[in-house]
Amino acid sequence: MIDPPQAPAEPPTAPAEPAPVLADRPPQTPAQVRRRATLAGVAVSALLIVAIVLGSRLLRDFDSALLPYAVATVFLAFGVAYRYTVWVSAPGARRLFKQGRRALFSAENFRRAPTALPRMIATYLGFQKFLGARSHARWAAHQLIFWGCVLAALITFPLTWGWFTFTSSTGSGPGYEMRIWGFKVLGFDSLDAVGWLMFHGLDIAAVLVIPGASYFLWRRMKDRGAITGQRFAYDLVPLLALIVISVTGLLLTFSSIFLHGGGYEFLAILHMVSVVFTLIYIPFGKFFHIVQRPAAVGMQLFKYTARRRDDETAGADADADTDGSGLLACRRCGRPIDTVPYVENLRGTMRDLRLAFDEWAEYCPRCKRVLRGNAYLTHVKKGFK
Repeated sequence: MIDPPQAPAEPPTAPAEPAPVLADRPPQTPAQVRRRATLAGVAVSALLIVAIVLGSRLLRDFDSALLPYAVATVFLAFGVAYRYTVWVSAPGARRLFKQGRRALFSAENFRRAPTALPRMIATYLGFQKFLGARSHARWAAHQLIFWGCVLAALITFPLTWGWFTFTSSTGSGPGYEMRIWGFKVLGFDSLDAVGWLMFHGLDIAAVLVIPGASYFLWRRMKDRGAITGQRFAYDLVPLLALIVISVTGLLLTFSSIFLHGGGYEFLAILHMVSVVFTLIYIPFGKFFHIVQRPAAVGMQLFKYTARRRDDETAGADADADTDGSGLLACRRCGRPIDTVPYVENLRGTMRDLRLAFDEWAEYCPRCKRVLRGNAYLTHVKKGFK
């Protein structure tokens, strides 16, 4: 049912003077941002190198055959720190990041909603329920890729850094010990179910990733909406890289079991090149959203706790410009827009960017379109009469 039209309101007029900039510090020049990002990248890379040396017991547990992988992770650390610093330096991202961090480490928020953060981590990061609202097939494929990559990372990174090792007293099994930082944590037989899972964890990860990445690759080849805006290097290369890594990893296992090592060296080099390329690509391509996603949890927590806080105070504040549920009401039609703190945060970001029309944030999308149409009819269309 279409709601009856409300009495039109005058669109907000631009202020006579530019709104003050409410940034926490003066805007940084591109050179300053690059300098800070470079320093952050160098610091994080140095910390990772120190962690590798100490975690491998001064390189006693470090496998020199895995050196290219370890070097790639150092470049990955530099790239992630560099790109993250540049991203957070933007006024909008910086404000959202600070609000999310403040909500994340707020003792008051923990008292108000002690289970909010674990639930958001599980639903927003783990099971990504927001994707299910778009398409169940896309959600399932994304889950396969996500959990496959998480499993592969949990195995590959510590093993590459020499943080944990598999040792056998006989040199060839079947009894093995898994040690973390030199301390024994688990003993197992390579011939039983636990041993099979330990030695084939990366194969399991590959089996998860291949169908998920293949689905998205197929969709980008067939779906008209996906084809329209896709770019080869940005959209297709990540999927192809995941498939190549997974397939070559499975072929390594196939070669060692069924071919008695035939072609193993070539496959190992191909697998290593694909992994190193992907690790270096992560900070500067589509995979960077993996690093950005946890920051979104803090923002979701900020909106959730802000709404709860407004729900508790809306009844006491009779002058609050809300719809009674802790949400800011549109100034024209009265429909809810979002939480009051979130809208105020958006207005602050617009002022940081010197956009002198931040009052428009207090209108819903439908009313913005109506007001723009009225302005066009009033100030542009009449010129053609």
